Amino acid sequence: MSTLTATNKGAATRDAILEQAYGIACSAGLEGLSIGPLAAAVGMSKSGVFAHFGSREDLQLAVLDMAGQRFAGYVLLPALQQPRGLVRLRAIVNAWFDWSRHTDGGCVLLGAVSEYDDRPGPLRDWVVEQQKRWRQVLGQAVQLAIDTGELGADTDTEQLAFEIYGLALIVHHDAGLFGFDAATERGRRAFERLIRSYASSPTA
Repeated sequence: MSTLTATNKGAATRDAILEQAYGIACSAGLEGLSIGPLAAAVGMSKSGVFAHFGSREDLQLAVLDMAGQRFAGYVLLPALQQPRGLVRLRAIVNAWFDWSRHTDGGCVLLGAVSEYDDRPGPLRDWVVEQQKRWRQVLGQAVQLAIDTGELGADTDTEQLAFEIYGLALIVHHDAGLFGFDAATERGRRAFERLIRSYASSPTA
């Protein structure tokens, strides 16, 4: 077997393990990841899994990386194709609301916030940095809407990003309990009301 073939096979195996681990984390959280059941699910030994991930924590961090990439790919990247301003901000929010329909039981990123908000260590550090970056992305999208004149010049970007985040949380909360369609409809109505309160003029 050539070195290239072995490398490709190893990468494919690692991806298969990660895919299975991500599915478990969606429904059971990152703390629900156990090497034994995961190895059995992918038809490997525990040592085989450890050959790709040196520890359970390394596996959990890799799952977080996958979750972050999928979230950005679904929510942010398509929105960046939209014109700057409220069109782009609205695209981010709509995709973020819609994300709750594609998380196979739960959002790993939101679940990780609850799991590690009071548990110091590399996992919490990863979550804190990811959340900071996402708030910055929201703030930048808000700033662009200010620059286009659609939002008032005195808009506090961090405050509006905080309020938008709150809407996304309640949409994800209600989607699982009361149904996706009802939750997203209320979320969009709340978002439009929120934006009107920050608009530069009643017709903006």
